[in-house]
Amino acid sequence: MMTDVNGGEQKVDGRPGAGAALAQGMAEAGAKRERRKDIRPLLHLLPFIKAHKGDGLAAGFFLLFSTGATLGLTAAFKQVIDKGFAGGGAEADINGAFLGLGVVALVLAIATAARFFFITRLGERVVADLRGALYGHVLSLDQRYFLKTRTGEVLSRLTTDVGLVEQLVGTSASVALRNTLSLVGGLGYMAVVSPKLAGFIMLMVPVILAPMFFFGRKVRSLSVTAQDRFADAVGYAGESLDALETVQAFGREAASTARFGDAVETAYKASVKRITARARMTAMVIVLAFGGVTLLLWMGARLVLAGEMTGGTLAQFAMLAVMAAGSIGALGEVWGDVQKASGAMERISELLNSQPDIAAPAAPATLPSPARGAIAFENVTFAYPGRPDLPALNGFSLDVQPGETVALVGPSGAGKSSVLRLLLRFYDPQVGGIRLDGVDLRDADPSEVRARMALVGQDSPLFSGSALDNIRFGRAGASDAELKAAAQAAQAAGFLSALPQGFDTPVGERAKTLSGGQRQRLAIARALVREAPILLLDEATSALDAESERLVQQALATAMEGRTTLVIAHRLATVLKADRIVVMEEGRVVEQGKHAELYARGGLYARLARLQFGVEAA
Repeated sequence: MMTDVNGGEQKVDGRPGAGAALAQGMAEAGAKRERRKDIRPLLHLLPFIKAHKGDGLAAGFFLLFSTGATLGLTAAFKQVIDKGFAGGGAEADINGAFLGLGVVALVLAIATAARFFFITRLGERVVADLRGALYGHVLSLDQRYFLKTRTGEVLSRLTTDVGLVEQLVGTSASVALRNTLSLVGGLGYMAVVSPKLAGFIMLMVPVILAPMFFFGRKVRSLSVTAQDRFADAVGYAGESLDALETVQAFGREAASTARFGDAVETAYKASVKRITARARMTAMVIVLAFGGVTLLLWMGARLVLAGEMTGGTLAQFAMLAVMAAGSIGALGEVWGDVQKASGAMERISELLNSQPDIAAPAAPATLPSPARGAIAFENVTFAYPGRPDLPALNGFSLDVQPGETVALVGPSGAGKSSVLRLLLRFYDPQVGGIRLDGVDLRDADPSEVRARMALVGQDSPLFSGSALDNIRFGRAGASDAELKAAAQAAQAAGFLSALPQGFDTPVGERAKTLSGGQRQRLAIARALVREAPILLLDEATSALDAESERLVQQALATAMEGRTTLVIAHRLATVLKADRIVVMEEGRVVEQGKHAELYARGGLYARLARLQFGVEAA
């Protein structure tokens, strides 16, 4: 167990279940998906885009080319009407007009396809890089950050927020750029084709846009509400699935289903409200748009009859007007995505800008090689960030010789697990220092320090994948032979070989297909293959039955050979085998020695032995 910010105990390597954390993240995401009118946070994407400027330049070129081809298509259509139908021209003129139309259409198809390819590939590449950078940065953050930031919130940024950015750069950005150019080009071309009709269009635009903005704001508000209700439903579902055994054990399947059904029904009703408002907005916009087009064609027809323009010019202008109107509608849709992505990018940037307090110094000291495994705590005082007035360690001093096995015992909250946490340099002490092979941990690279240690906790988290994958997690470069040798030494080879696919058998999420004892032996194999000179055991056998404990103790005995070992344990078997027992109380050492010696003193250790271990004699 590990002392937490309130002075209690929590696991060194324990984390909440992935389902619960993800459900929490989804629920929090629904509550925080606000939009931002300020889109400056999206500028943080520029470094990711610049890294692939080739695709960006190609996308920009074909975007301009396809927009030009679209405008050219209207001019080609004008020629078809004027020379082919309205003009009663010669066959050669008709063929030429249609040939020109076909050529422009072919150019438009090629340019559009190339634009779509390059801008979509650029978007996917940017999102992939963003995901990688964000996840890598999260793994570099220290424990202090996660004391003030919930895991669910981090997961929501990795999933929902990145998803919003992905929608923007993968789809919405392309739509926005294409329609912006189409709108600007269309309006400009309309002014050239017919200044009179262009002026009428400019008068009609506010009339059409006003209801779009009015209803659009309401639709966006209802969309957020619907997302919140859906997030509630997903959050509850994830929470229930993560605790499925508890739900079934208490016979609460029907009640949980009913509660989830209520949440889904609430989300459905919220969605219906959004759909209703959207339908009203669509009807209003269509009425106004078609009314405007009708008036436009009526005015254009009068100009044709008056000889001020040709039929082809009127058709071309109508096409340009439809193009501009469609662009406005598309931009209205995309603007909501831009605002949501801006809010998401702001949260992502906050996470990317977070800096760990525990980091390698500019010029880290090199740990001596070969490693000896000598550990020294020098008058260490340490309090967790959440409770600076309640030190977990208070003037703690301890020297551990290379190859020595030291057991840390004491009542809950004595600071035992804080010793391991400081040694792993998850935190730095406020007073005093910690040395590894003579080097102060503050002067060393944390990754180099941790490379010399292997941890086995009370419930060491394992991962989905095969048993071999889990052992390889200890040392990525280990060969299959080394992995199987570690499993043999950890008393795990027998049950792993008996699995359907042997060592390659998938063990499921968090290795739930294995028993508690099997998981612990797999965790010990992972620690063994690490070949670290220091072994840290945090209640490694406390949750096991007698038979599993016996097998795990055999594995631990092998693991301890030739290694400096720090053991936190309430199991008498482990304590008895220790070279030295260090008794802790209120963050300091109060006794140390061999079992018989400490028991004979009749102090705290003797009292703990009688109360916790049932020991009546030395």
